Amino acid sequence: METESVRSEISSRSRRSSRHRQHTHRSTRSTKSQRKDCGDNMAPFQTSVNINPEIGRDGQEVIEVQILPQDENWGENTTAVTGNTSEGSQSMEDVSNWPMESDSGLGFVCSRYFGTTIALGLTFVSFVSPLAMVVLPKLGFFPGLSDNIALQPSQRIQLLSCTAECKGILLSLAFKLVLLAIGIWAVFLRPRNAVLPRLFVFRAMMLVILAVCSFSYWLFYFVQITEATKALAVGEEAMDYTSLVSYVSSFADTLLFIHYVTVVLMEIRHLEPVYYIKIVRSPDGESRSYTIGQLSIQRAAVWVLQRYYTEFPIYNPYLEKIPISKSQRKAQASIKFYEVDSNTNTQSGQTRSTAGSCTGSAGRRRDSGSAHNERYYEEAERERRVRKRRARLLTAAEDAFAHVRRVRLSAANGGALGPREAAQAVFPSLARALQKYLRATRQQPRHSADSVLAHLARCLSQDASPRAFLEPFLVEGPVLAAEQEARPVQRWSLISDDLLARPLADGVEFQLRQGDVSLICSIKQLPKFSLSEEVVDPKSNRFILRLNSETSV
Repeated sequence: METESVRSEISSRSRRSSRHRQHTHRSTRSTKSQRKDCGDNMAPFQTSVNINPEIGRDGQEVIEVQILPQDENWGENTTAVTGNTSEGSQSMEDVSNWPMESDSGLGFVCSRYFGTTIALGLTFVSFVSPLAMVVLPKLGFFPGLSDNIALQPSQRIQLLSCTAECKGILLSLAFKLVLLAIGIWAVFLRPRNAVLPRLFVFRAMMLVILAVCSFSYWLFYFVQITEATKALAVGEEAMDYTSLVSYVSSFADTLLFIHYVTVVLMEIRHLEPVYYIKIVRSPDGESRSYTIGQLSIQRAAVWVLQRYYTEFPIYNPYLEKIPISKSQRKAQASIKFYEVDSNTNTQSGQTRSTAGSCTGSAGRRRDSGSAHNERYYEEAERERRVRKRRARLLTAAEDAFAHVRRVRLSAANGGALGPREAAQAVFPSLARALQKYLRATRQQPRHSADSVLAHLARCLSQDASPRAFLEPFLVEGPVLAAEQEARPVQRWSLISDDLLARPLADGVEFQLRQGDVSLICSIKQLPKFSLSEEVVDPKSNRFILRLNSETSV
């Protein structure tokens, strides 16, 4: 009996040790997988803490904490490129699969200049038409007018002669064409800064009107020339050159009116504010509000992008990734999972599993209840750390600039340094403080050591102050100030439930999307105001003081 009891005790210990080993193996694999996932999703400035539970020799659970050190090299940890893990996705490391970067921009250039080329060609034909109408009869392009056998030489000269009235009309025609050329050059002779997905209605309408006008005047011009030739052939009185010049002058007046209407529709009509537009950036919730005029949805989208690149602050995705606090790590490590042995009593197993689940759910409720407190204290601690490192950076920059003094080349005695050499000599004294501040504010991916050094050399050559040197790091600039956004062509996707060529209206919403950044725009109509005049009687501006014993007057 004693031998059997010893054997049963040994077998029970072996089963427990095997269960412990299985639990340790599963927890180790899960910890490794969690560590891999966390490492892929972390910002390049966060410190990773891995917790590995193990079983010691004495049967107690030992927790091993491993802190992954940060890379102190400047700029080495500023970019994190990871591959997608789903089976249907493409690797981010394959540059050929990036649609935003692989496009050479040839399609954008063609689309940008195609419409401008058509408009320019049609405008040139309309502008040259009055000159051609005046010059062609003088060049003998119409033989029926200049070489008519039925006319005497004196009548031919009189037919194409230009009187004083004709010369005045020609002079006014020349000034009209000069003014028209200046107006076309100032307003329309420029490449478009955006390629719209739909047709620009006003532009297309004015081009059609211009084409119809030019065709109509040329048609009636040939009709008048043909009728004059037939009249001269039968010896009747025909149209003289002065009447032809007056006809061409009316053509120039019509072109000026078309240009005026085009300027009103395309450049002036949308200047008066009619709607209120609110722009919300999706990742960080940054928002701006503006007043906007009568524009189509696609032109309003271009207007929004112009305001976004010049007035919105730079979006920093690393600020959205808040690191896990120590208390949250401790709470995650304290959660234990129990595996109930099927050979033991069913009643005790159910009781143990129920107790474990109740304990885990209570802990999760406590963790969720204190999550906002943890977030509050973490943000307060981060703000305090940023202010502290900002003060250190200001002090380091002032000390570094105090060691540099501008001298003339003649008084330097051969020991003077250029702006680049002086910047390289001064930069190590403030590099550490600047690097810590950039890490605290998550700005290190935007500023490399070479760009900072070039900026420092430029500030030294221009006698800038230390605060002027620190302006790109301390003050949030617009989106266009970031080097990553300094691309000649920015591609965005426009999403709207309405037709893009339709004008804005109350309640219209559209979205602009580029990668992870999206701009949600909502339109509201400005109210109409009714003002009434109210006259105040001057005799009512009289007052009486009520005095008592308790007043101080």
